Amino acid sequence: MTGGLIFLFVIIAIISMSFVTVQQGTVAVITVFGKFKRILRPGLNMRVPFIEQIFRRISYQNRSMEIKIPAISQDQANVYFTAMLLYSVRNEESETIENVAFKFIDERSFIQALTKSVEGAVRAFVATKRQSEILLLRTEIVLHVKEQLDIQLESWGFHLLDLQINDITFDEDILKSMSRVVASNNLKAAAENEGQALLITKTKAAEAEGNAIKISADAERTAAQMRGQGVALFREEVARGMAHAAKEMETANLDASYILFSMWTDAIKHFAEYGKGNTIFLDGSSNNYQRTMQQLMATLQGFDGEKNEEKNEGKK
Repeated sequence: MTGGLIFLFVIIAIISMSFVTVQQGTVAVITVFGKFKRILRPGLNMRVPFIEQIFRRISYQNRSMEIKIPAISQDQANVYFTAMLLYSVRNEESETIENVAFKFIDERSFIQALTKSVEGAVRAFVATKRQSEILLLRTEIVLHVKEQLDIQLESWGFHLLDLQINDITFDEDILKSMSRVVASNNLKAAAENEGQALLITKTKAAEAEGNAIKISADAERTAAQMRGQGVALFREEVARGMAHAAKEMETANLDASYILFSMWTDAIKHFAEYGKGNTIFLDGSSNNYQRTMQQLMATLQGFDGEKNEEKNEGKK
């Protein structure tokens, strides 16, 4: 009775050991006497107890890690990178899983090889660039590293999904010098902008002043022209009035000197009305009066002569 129970217990233990549960996102590597045999997919699987052993379980889910990479630029500047790696098992095929399981002795060795490979690719690229160029080459660095590692990782059974360079820093002295360069460039740009603004302001002011002078000159020219036309019209009206008055005097058989005498007295009256208190000295002697009248008569006779000449020319 006791032997039967023991036998039944052994049978149950062997049957339970024949079933293996594999978690979702992982596969189990089976070996037979230390040699790779097959892989078990997620779910409930069966194996031969004591013969087929689970060597290790491998996850094919995405994995990430952060690494810090020091490098030296072409102009001997120390550059420090902080990068994030995203990688995974290439696929779930038996050959790929076999590479992942047996290429490295453990996970730590793989992480070390991957980190050093990324560092080497980054340093090789940075060594060909100057410090002033590195900040603008994030994308180029990522593409270079992925190009260098894709083939190597494929042979290990992995695939580099993404590489992100999150931070790029320099030594403190270099950062201070870069800050001074940026500040000086900003001051230079500000000075150039201020100079351009001052030039535009002065140019616009000069244009406005020139336009004002031009407008003032045009207005002065127009005013002078109108004053000249007014004087000419005034003289024309005076001449026409004198001619008409002379004609009336001639019709009335009166001496034309009477007109001149009237004009002379009107002029003195005008001086007195609009002189605004100014003193006007006139030579009231008979000789001066006679000389003035002779000058006026000569002017009137000259006007009559010109008028007669115009009439004669009109008749011709």
